[in-house]
Amino acid sequence: MTRTFKGLFWGGCMALVAGCTIGKSESFIFTTDMPSNFTYEAVAQYAPVKGETCTVKKPDVGYNQRWRLEFREKYKPDSEIPIYRTAEGCRLVIYRVELDIYAAYGEDRGDFGSDTAVIVVREQLEEHQKRTFDTAGESAINGQCQWLFRTQGPRRRLSKGIICKKVDAQGVVTKGRPVGAYTLDQLPGKTVKLNIKLADEERPGWGDTWVKVPNGWKRCLGEGMEDQRGYCNGNYKDFSSFLMPDGRSCTIYPGCTE
Repeated sequence: MTRTFKGLFWGGCMALVAGCTIGKSESFIFTTDMPSNFTYEAVAQYAPVKGETCTVKKPDVGYNQRWRLEFREKYKPDSEIPIYRTAEGCRLVIYRVELDIYAAYGEDRGDFGSDTAVIVVREQLEEHQKRTFDTAGESAINGQCQWLFRTQGPRRRLSKGIICKKVDAQGVVTKGRPVGAYTLDQLPGKTVKLNIKLADEERPGWGDTWVKVPNGWKRCLGEGMEDQRGYCNGNYKDFSSFLMPDGRSCTIYPGCTE
C-alpha cells in the first residue's frame, strides 16, 4: 500500500493551521508538486530588517516542528509564509526557507529517505541570480530525486536513501540541491512552487556491492552474510539473498525473483 504525505509549513504564526490570515503584501505562498509518497517541512528563517538595532534571542524564528510519520495526515501542500514578522518587539524579515524533503519507501517508521532544498531571499540580487515569475505570479524551482539502495544487518534488509539535485532551465539534472533565489520585492502575493520528479532508475548507494544484470541488480555475497560491507572484490558470480522492506526474501532488485 502506498502512503500519501503532504507538506505543512510551521512558521512564526502558529495559527497557520487554524485559519490565520496574513496580508498578501506581507506573505507569499509556497507549494509543491511531488510524488505521492513525498512530503516536506518548510522552516522560515528571519533576521532584523535593515536599520533595526534590536536583537532577538532566536534570530531564526521559524518554529521547527520535526516531521513525524504519524502526523502525515495533517500535512497540506500549500504554506502561506510571512515575509515580515515581529518578535520581542523587533521587526524581522525573511532571508531563507530551509526545505526538508522526505520520501517513504516502506511501512516501517524508519522506511524513508530525506534531502534538502532551499529558498534564498535578499534585498538585491544580480538579474541572472534571481528567479522569474510567470503571468500568473508563479515561479518554479525544479529538482529530481533518486533512490539509492543498500542492505543492512545480518539478514541484509534492503533500505534506501534519497538524493535530490536541481534541474536547470533546459531540463538537465545538475550538481547541487534544488534552490531558488528571490528579492524581497518579488515575493509579496506571489507563489513559489517546488517541482520534484523521481528519477526513472534507482542505483546502489555506493559502488562494488551490487552487480547490474539484464533485469535488475544482484547483491554480491562478499565474505558471507555476516560480512556487512559485502564488497564484490572481483567476485561477480556469488550473490546473496536479501530482505525487501515488506519482509520478502529476494535475489534480485527490484523484481525480487529472477
